[in-house]
Amino acid sequence: MENPWQNPLVIEWTQYMLDSYVRLVKLELLPRDGTPREQAERLFRSPFVVASHGLENDPILNYGNQAALDLWEMDWEQFTHTPSRLTAEPVNREERARMLEQARTQGYISDYRGVRISRTGKRFLVEQATVWNIRQPDGTPLGQGATFSEWTFL
Repeated sequence: MENPWQNPLVIEWTQYMLDSYVRLVKLELLPRDGTPREQAERLFRSPFVVASHGLENDPILNYGNQAALDLWEMDWEQFTHTPSRLTAEPVNREERARMLEQARTQGYISDYRGVRISRTGKRFLVEQATVWNIRQPDGTPLGQGATFSEWTFL
């Protein structure tokens, strides 16, 4: 998909992510001026990483902005069909699962650091990541999002 932010489902998901983020973290992830479509494009083109997954038993990535796609070396189709656990090496998956559970029970965490791996095997350390629960306005859980702007290739 060349411009995923134009898809109405992606626009809607972007609003859920942005609304949930401000509700939990008490900060805006990005300026909320303009239409939902303009916000979706702005988030997709942001220089910081934003990614999310749904609530499946083995959660599948369902959003990655361009910074995330570039970092994990995937296109939209590859990214949004990848189990999110595969963004970490097997040795780091248990720690990753603990972090996601902590975020799930607390609503969000804002000081996560961990090693991730791209599709081609490049390892990188993520620092100061925020992970938050994504919910509909009525509180129905939808998934979890993550954002960070600091990473170092190992």
